[in-house]
Amino acid sequence: MIFFVDVVEILYLTHDDGFFMLGVDRINGRFIRTALVHRNFFKRTFTEPVPAMKETFFAKKNIDTYHGRAHFYGSHLVEVGGEVLTGRFILIGVGAVPMRLGILGEEHLVTSTDFAQSTAKENRFSWWRLHRRRLCSHCGSSRCTSNCDPEGEAHADAVRSRPCQLAHGKFYQTGIDVRIRTRVTAIEKSNDGLAIRASLNDREEMFNADLMVYVAGRVPDLEPLDLAVAGVVIEKGHLTLKEFLQGVSNPAIYAVGDAASSGPPLTPVVSHDAKVVAANMLNGNYQKLDYLGVPSVAFTIPPIASVGLSEKQAHENGLKFRMRSENAADWYTARRVAESAYGFKVLVEEGTDRILGAHLIGPHVEEVINIFALSIRKGLTAEDLKTTMFAYPTGASDIASMI
Repeated sequence: MIFFVDVVEILYLTHDDGFFMLGVDRINGRFIRTALVHRNFFKRTFTEPVPAMKETFFAKKNIDTYHGRAHFYGSHLVEVGGEVLTGRFILIGVGAVPMRLGILGEEHLVTSTDFAQSTAKENRFSWWRLHRRRLCSHCGSSRCTSNCDPEGEAHADAVRSRPCQLAHGKFYQTGIDVRIRTRVTAIEKSNDGLAIRASLNDREEMFNADLMVYVAGRVPDLEPLDLAVAGVVIEKGHLTLKEFLQGVSNPAIYAVGDAASSGPPLTPVVSHDAKVVAANMLNGNYQKLDYLGVPSVAFTIPPIASVGLSEKQAHENGLKFRMRSENAADWYTARRVAESAYGFKVLVEEGTDRILGAHLIGPHVEEVINIFALSIRKGLTAEDLKTTMFAYPTGASDIASMI
């Protein structure tokens, strides 16, 4: 997931049958495999130096490092590589693993990570949820189906929003069959690949695919830690934590990132949590978490970005607001790059003129959303944004017309 951005950008910039193409007869198979190798090599130039760099940094700060699978040996004890360590506080910062689905044929799924590293050349893909289905289409798949589990009213509210409606229309144009509120019930191996059984409103449907990529979510990798030995309580696969990300059942335990599952599952949030927890572990619990105005981006083509409240959430909070929502495909920002999907929904509170939420799709929105995030976090008003002189023509120069 971390490196999905570079894949999409490369695809976007080499749209003419080039790079990272799968199952496309127009290009040579050897080129396909070579391109994949080059892409993975490029990715490793970023990732491989990190562990050594971190250890060097830790050493300069007189922080010892230990290698091995860690597990608890007591309420204040952790064993790593046969050595037992004692700590006044213990911070859990493990990552996440794909959740178990409990459906028949689950073993036939591949994860998004497996797919990114694959050299396969399947022509028919099935994607579970939004992530990466657009990548499948640009890679030359002859048919691409995306199946989305029901996720309650929050999901329905997102689907009804202008950006998501435009995104689904764009996906349809590129040959992606999007199925909303469709639950996959079983996956069967067949002579023709995979047969995927799904249910929509108690009506069964069948999809055929060469490959099914599972991106339905991840859960904290807590099981190997033997948390029960430390008296740490887990509910529904997550740690039970106080507002300072401190353990409820064992106050010696703190957690951040996937292990905490407190804020949005985003890299900047993990960094924010880590700073707060470090301060509280060293100086006592005095800093609180602040997730106001955290933006998120789905790096589809074009990207979809969001920050703040949705229309439904604003109503539920009893807020009075004005809303501007428009399909802006005829604006210069979209026309100059021949992008047919460009739109927005922006919510502004009546009386205070504060930005409550912004939801965008189109060129450069992955950058423009940061302006809205800054406004929400720092209390800037719609008038502040309207009277700001942004460089023109840029994506940010459209902001005044969005509010």
